[in-house]
Amino acid sequence: MAVHQFIPALNPHDATGTHTLKLRDALRAAGWRSEIFAEAIHDDLASQAYKHWMYPEHAAEGDVAIYQFTTSSAVAGYLAEQGLPLILDFHDFTAPEYFAGWEPRSVQRAAAAGEELALLAPQAVLGMAKSPFSERQLRRAGCRRTVVVPVLADYGRVTGAPDRRVAAELAALGERGGADILFVGRIVPSKAQHDLVKALWAYRRLYDARARLHLVGGTSSFEYAKALQGYVDDLGLAAAVRITGEVSDAALAAHFAAADVYLSLSAHEGFGVPLVEAMVAGVPVVTRGAGAVAETVSGAALVLAAADPAYIAAALHRACTDDRLRTALVAAGRRRAAELSGGAAAAPLVDAVAGAVAR
Repeated sequence: MAVHQFIPALNPHDATGTHTLKLRDALRAAGWRSEIFAEAIHDDLASQAYKHWMYPEHAAEGDVAIYQFTTSSAVAGYLAEQGLPLILDFHDFTAPEYFAGWEPRSVQRAAAAGEELALLAPQAVLGMAKSPFSERQLRRAGCRRTVVVPVLADYGRVTGAPDRRVAAELAALGERGGADILFVGRIVPSKAQHDLVKALWAYRRLYDARARLHLVGGTSSFEYAKALQGYVDDLGLAAAVRITGEVSDAALAAHFAAADVYLSLSAHEGFGVPLVEAMVAGVPVVTRGAGAVAETVSGAALVLAAADPAYIAAALHRACTDDRLRTALVAAGRRRAAELSGGAAAAPLVDAVAGAVAR
């Protein structure tokens, strides 16, 4: 029997891509044949997957499909036509309203993702969610059998050898004084980097005039990214906000090593891998409790109920200056990260797949 995975896009340095590759290895170790089929494949991973339309060349009786659901894709309709026993591995997706006013194409794509979920969820023999928050969405879409399973992430990348050049640049900035605040994620409206900039402005005025904000990650919303840079400039924060774009794993490790606090004000998260990465790296986390965030951090962070900049600034001040609180947050974060990132993290997914296949 084969358990094959299908995914819209297989990319390196990507949470869903890493999860897919790790799950393939776990499925193979459990004794199944398993390949990856994708609509788009990054050149660096060309040897790791096939185009989704090549599946018939590998098909055999009894095949089971796992669909890594992240966004709209031609793969969804393709799978609906194949009639294979289907398992949805659901990573959630950003709703259309978060792109409204910014990217009409992204609004359309997000709306299409909702339609594809409504198409596939009732057909699925199992829905695997990354949080109870996302599990509820699967059930609302018509998935009859669901389970919450871990994200298979490469958390070790944030504690690996840092990029020396980046580390030196960050150390030079740190010598000027002031806290280094970090956020990792795509620059898109749902990640609310504009709220992070507001919080930095308030924090610098109220507590730490030399504080800096590091925004690490690429963008799929160029209008929002352009407006964000303009907003930074208008507030006079051009020297205090560093927008890096996509970075290597070594550069990411350097940013986590230099950070005094990790701040997330996302309006929507289906899980939040960088939150766990911060906890693995021993960086205190301050976050808005939106979506699945509170479930992910599970008491190991300062979870904020409001996005008022002065309120966030006060929380940042405590996280940066209260040694007793910092020690408690770091210790709780490492305990929570260990629960989510242990060596046996793949076992619940393999067990869930085995249970669905046996039915």
